[in-house]
Amino acid sequence: MTRVMHGMMTRFAALAVAALLAGCASESYVVLLDNPDGSTGQVTVSGREGGTATLTKTGQGADLTPTAGEPYLVDDDRIEQDFGTALAATPELPTRFLLYFETGTTTLQPPSEAQFPEVLAAIRARPAVDIGIIGHSDTQGDAELNARLALERAEVIAERIRAANLDVVEITVTSHGERNLLVPTPDDTAEPRNRRVEVSIR
Repeated sequence: MTRVMHGMMTRFAALAVAALLAGCASESYVVLLDNPDGSTGQVTVSGREGGTATLTKTGQGADLTPTAGEPYLVDDDRIEQDFGTALAATPELPTRFLLYFETGTTTLQPPSEAQFPEVLAAIRARPAVDIGIIGHSDTQGDAELNARLALERAEVIAERIRAANLDVVEITVTSHGERNLLVPTPDDTAEPRNRRVEVSIR
């Protein structure tokens, strides 16, 4: 089972419990919803007395009964009625950005420099955010120096965010150096996509 499916399974459980606690007249059921990225996973509901229902399309539902039963379509109004409160309480997923740097420097590449206002806009869109910033390097040169350079890159981005005077609770800055490569390469290899900073806004 993929990670996306597992995430959906967790969400299904929360929705099923919400329907049960609400004391709905109908049977408790599971409904398949889109993932945040717009994709749709898959889940199979197994009844205690046998029978399965496999959900593969957005809006498909299955009753949580001893025999599971056949999948059926659940309209938006019913989803909102049964699960609206639970969906509204679901924490917003982090927003992530990758910013890329010129080789051996703390200077953003032009496309990433042009993207930086989007980072600030994403921070403004959330109240009292926590931000994680991780610096990375490629494998060209000394590993210890690369770890230092990656940290400097992360700190540069952190300072630019602080300078914007936004509603930020905490900024955590770390360096992974050349340990977590986006693109696997041999040692002493220049790779622009590995010279990056990850910004996670939550």
